[in-house]
Amino acid sequence: MCIAIFIWKVHPFYPFLLLLNRDEYHNRPTIPLGWWQDDPHILGGRDAVAGGTWLCCSKDGRLAFLTNVRELVHPSSPHQQPKSRGYLPLRFLQSKKSPEEFADELVEEATLYNGFNLIVADLCSMSMLYITNRPKGSGIIATQVSPGIHVLSNAKLDSPWPKAQRLEQSFKDLMDKYGGEIPLKEMSEKLMNDTTKDDESKLPQIYPPEWEYHLSSIFVDADMPTGRYGTRSTSALAMSTSGNITYFEKHLDADLWKEQIISFQIRRETMT
Repeated sequence: MCIAIFIWKVHPFYPFLLLLNRDEYHNRPTIPLGWWQDDPHILGGRDAVAGGTWLCCSKDGRLAFLTNVRELVHPSSPHQQPKSRGYLPLRFLQSKKSPEEFADELVEEATLYNGFNLIVADLCSMSMLYITNRPKGSGIIATQVSPGIHVLSNAKLDSPWPKAQRLEQSFKDLMDKYGGEIPLKEMSEKLMNDTTKDDESKLPQIYPPEWEYHLSSIFVDADMPTGRYGTRSTSALAMSTSGNITYFEKHLDADLWKEQIISFQIRRETMT
């Protein structure tokens, strides 16, 4: 399912800072954070089944991340299988299009994917768009992301789901405490490991109540009839005013948590 919180254009030291939990079945093969062998300018984790990703960035300052829309999905015909949503962030990074041009490119493809929330950004021009293909029948909706703090869960951007509101308040409190330089690892551990669950009356009531209850925490861990499901990785990514990218990831590997951090400088010739 995934949940992300980010700050955009309002922090004096970090024009962009993101925290993201990726939720997935534990038996789905995943490649952890790294520079991609088949496309060395892309940095991110990768779904080893479909080849896509939930979060990636590039040496030239392009960035994209994705969450699914929580909805009931009816089985598709073998001849009408939806495309993998995880390919969308990769597609943006591999293109030379601006966020607006990329959104225009997707207009004819809205019905080819199950529900998605996609953020695409050019960190050099400081342009960011929120793109979604929901509600159904509305085509592609693209909106400029305003400066501020935003939460993206499994409804539209900044939907007031209880766990999104908890995360936003905790994020604001911690940002006030840190003030200047932000320790990404510490911040991600304080905010993204929250297992607090919500009362049934506050849940979106899209899935069966037991499933909704397990998904109501920021950090998810559930044994379901279909297998163990939950938070497989926590990512924290920040861009400094000088154009330096720091990308921290903690991921689950055979029931062991491993972590790494990678930093790089956005190519200066592309910075505005």
